[in-house]
Amino acid sequence: MFTVMEMVQPKTVEEAYEILTKRKNNQVIGGSAWLRMGSKRIGTAVELSQLGLDYIKDSGDYIEIGAMTTFRSLETSKLLEENFGSIIKDSVKDIIGVQFRNVVTIGGTIFSKFGFSDLIVALLALECEVKLVKNGKLALREFLNKEYEKDLLTKIYIKKNNVKASYKSLRNAQSDYALLNVSVSKFEDKVKIYVGARPQIATLAIKASEFLSNNELTDENIEKAAFMVSEELTFGTNMRATKEYRSLMSKVLVKRALMEVR
Repeated sequence: MFTVMEMVQPKTVEEAYEILTKRKNNQVIGGSAWLRMGSKRIGTAVELSQLGLDYIKDSGDYIEIGAMTTFRSLETSKLLEENFGSIIKDSVKDIIGVQFRNVVTIGGTIFSKFGFSDLIVALLALECEVKLVKNGKLALREFLNKEYEKDLLTKIYIKKNNVKASYKSLRNAQSDYALLNVSVSKFEDKVKIYVGARPQIATLAIKASEFLSNNELTDENIEKAAFMVSEELTFGTNMRATKEYRSLMSKVLVKRALMEVR
């Protein structure tokens, strides 16, 4: 468990950011689900429930989601399903249990850049951007590749562009962490393939994506692209799976996701 010396509930985003950056061991408290898994001493815990960041709303060209929105809200949102199909729901519905999904927030998950994250790999397949107090608006992929810097994530934006997208994962048990997860999107002629839980953070399979963006989604090309993914990405070994197994299974998940998008 973590230890908190002091807790504050700021009324504005600016106040929250000021307190957060005042000392090195000050930290944001969202749902605190992931914090409970480790042991940490926090000077001032910045609790964000007073900032009105729990929402999913249509803002014209984008769907806007506040950082305090829970996984359960993502799972049950009709607005998200109407605009993006089932990809977001599919990426969160098997995470541990409903009680956990009622607590864990989208902001904490994205800002922590968890390599095992199911949601991150799904959001990468969509035109997703994050909004931070210090660094402003960034593409999610750009944010994930940046070095860690203390900042406050307030919301994300997902562009409404009729993208076709699919999410697939492999688990030892339905509510377990993913051994591997994959998302695929197709917008006009552009195809993108992302693979996460390698166990590193989700990344774009550049060569395979470019190949399919320049060729038709035939059975033969899908097979070739799935093999290219297993060759170009780096896979690792941990207590859940070996790198060889992850590499082998990436071909299966990528193929299934591509066929669904097609």
